[in-house]
Amino acid sequence: MPYLQQEVTELGYEVKDAFVTGVRIYGTVTDCIKLNLNLRCASQVLYSLQKFEANHADDVYRQVTAYPWELILPENTYFSVTSNVSNETINNNLFANLRVKDAVVDRLRTKWKSRPPTGSELTGAVVHLFWKGNEAEIFVDTSGHSIARHGYRKIPGLAPMLEALAAAAIYATRWNRKSPFINPMCGSGTVAIEAALIASNRRPGLFRNNYSFMHLLGYDEAVYLKEDALLEAQVNDTACPRIIASDSSEKAIENAKKNAVAAGVAHMIGFSVCDFADTEIPAGTPGVVFLNPEYGERLGQVQELEHTYRRIGDFFKQRCGGYYGYVFTGNLELAKKMGLKAGRRIEFYTSTIDCRLLEYELYQGSRKKEKKEH
Repeated sequence: MPYLQQEVTELGYEVKDAFVTGVRIYGTVTDCIKLNLNLRCASQVLYSLQKFEANHADDVYRQVTAYPWELILPENTYFSVTSNVSNETINNNLFANLRVKDAVVDRLRTKWKSRPPTGSELTGAVVHLFWKGNEAEIFVDTSGHSIARHGYRKIPGLAPMLEALAAAAIYATRWNRKSPFINPMCGSGTVAIEAALIASNRRPGLFRNNYSFMHLLGYDEAVYLKEDALLEAQVNDTACPRIIASDSSEKAIENAKKNAVAAGVAHMIGFSVCDFADTEIPAGTPGVVFLNPEYGERLGQVQELEHTYRRIGDFFKQRCGGYYGYVFTGNLELAKKMGLKAGRRIEFYTSTIDCRLLEYELYQGSRKKEKKEH
């Protein structure tokens, strides 16, 4: 994921390996504090403890039991287990979780003479198993609850875009964080709010105060407090760009405003109730127009949406000249109804849906005239 790699690099870390679902760096558990508080595009920060070969669950149990968990987990601390398993001997991830939990418990019971509390809630320490084929790896998940949910959204609305996905999609645009950012069809406001958070350098750690790294031996609270204070100090509202969000639903705008207040960026966003085609498009320095319309998977039927996509194309052509237009969709056939050719098609995944962020360079007047003037 190039946007996550970009974030990690900007935080001062060298990416050793990048792959579709994440990046790998070398660092300490203390480095995980900074990563958890600052990353917008990540879902978990995993700290690798051990790699091993495992053909079946008994191999996992033996390897995990042999690991010195008494050096990782404080005595009698609550922990839970998560996993990502693809092995022909396992047809239920919960069974793999149970074998890992039993292994950790059995190891610690021999050391502590008491059984540590366990459960499914990710409120304490979290152990994570990655097991694909015969290759397995054990991690401590230093995040716990996913950091892909940034914590400010109290009212999600219908079919909301995940906050981390919204941030990554914004990074993928050509927005310079100074020019206008226009978000028609804003729903619960996630995209507009993430744009405001990015522009003002507000990090996700501002909205959360419990992470799994806090429940590990060696956790340095002084480091956390220093990083947490830095989040407040680096917020910058001095040069706010114009961010405009609209929706035809009065209730959606009401909820979006509440979410923006919770995120501390309500003063940065101009909300309005109107049809998307009537959204204000500021003249002067063009910026970005970003729409995330329905695409027939969860809400609405495809045929009913064809007219909407045609209208989006008309809106781009008639009112957004000079801007870059973006449409995030999981239905490329619907996107064709816009009557515009995308200059870029950027691939994203949302749960099991293969989506694209389509970019359109919207010329003032005709493209031929634009070329002649240059």
